[in-house]
Amino acid sequence: MRFLRKAHVRATSVDKAPSQVKRVELGKSGLQVSEIGIGAWSWGDRSGYWGYGREYGRSESLEAYKALIDNGIDFIDTAEVYGFGKSEEFLGEFMKETNTDPVVATKFPPLPWRLTKESVPIALKASLERLQLKGVGLYMIHWPGFFFNAFSNDAYVEGLGLCVEQGLTDAVGVSNFKEERLRQAHGQLEKRGIPLASNQVQYSLLYRKPEKNGVMETCKELGVTLVAYSPIAQGLLTGKYKPGSIPSGPRGAYINEKRVREIQPLIAALTEMGKEHGDKTPAQVAINWTLCKGVLPIPGAKNLRQVKELVGAVGWQLSEAEVAELDKLSDQYASSTGAPFENW
Repeated sequence: MRFLRKAHVRATSVDKAPSQVKRVELGKSGLQVSEIGIGAWSWGDRSGYWGYGREYGRSESLEAYKALIDNGIDFIDTAEVYGFGKSEEFLGEFMKETNTDPVVATKFPPLPWRLTKESVPIALKASLERLQLKGVGLYMIHWPGFFFNAFSNDAYVEGLGLCVEQGLTDAVGVSNFKEERLRQAHGQLEKRGIPLASNQVQYSLLYRKPEKNGVMETCKELGVTLVAYSPIAQGLLTGKYKPGSIPSGPRGAYINEKRVREIQPLIAALTEMGKEHGDKTPAQVAINWTLCKGVLPIPGAKNLRQVKELVGAVGWQLSEAEVAELDKLSDQYASSTGAPFENW
């Protein structure tokens, strides 16, 4: 088992602030990670969604990785399906090239042909080959099985237990699990003496369903960390998109003219609050809001500039009144689109 081997690498192109980043425990697993992580979905993405190969490449992702580690952000989330394995491969290469050892989280996709508990450690071993590791910090079920493999969900949770017992991962979690499935998974693992460390779900000022569907409350009740992906709504909350200037490609359907125009009052509020805290950006305020909610955010970062945004989100805190004001303001907007499998 590989708990907490400290990462070490120099990256002088961004202000160092490792002392600002606190460490937290994932659930009751004993695994300590940075209070903010990084989602590596965009690293090596071959789907065209993030613009890899057009807007950025491997070198930009490597620079982002170096800066993250140098600033004490060492919880990195990837998945087998990100870039069809390329994200895991890049992360493995980055760790080897820089002689660093972050806490790696990756995920098991319940593909239609994966039906048994044994398929989970088999998939993890393949991920470990791509990552060039003997074990990871956290292994998760990426989404619940559905249709062809709906009957395999209990087997997948048992498979997580096998991964722990075989020494392939320090902790296990789930992703996109609704309240009912969360309780079931927690109970199954508890019988094996294994804590469910986390449930990774979409959560931001523009997507607050975990507060309303019982997921956040259940996580708190069971001692499971809620890990928030898309905490800046895939860039909507950065303020960089304006009417007439939206991203090209597939993301244009999510970040469209109508949505960008209607959230401008929220962006203005984030900007004003940022000024009160030392000229923080809207993205930094939005991420800090998630921290104030007691969750662990994992925004993405494709390059060095975006890493600077992440670093500036920690080391300070919104007031209770400011959090309440943002809650009230965000309630006025229709929720962003959620992943369909969180309802399965």
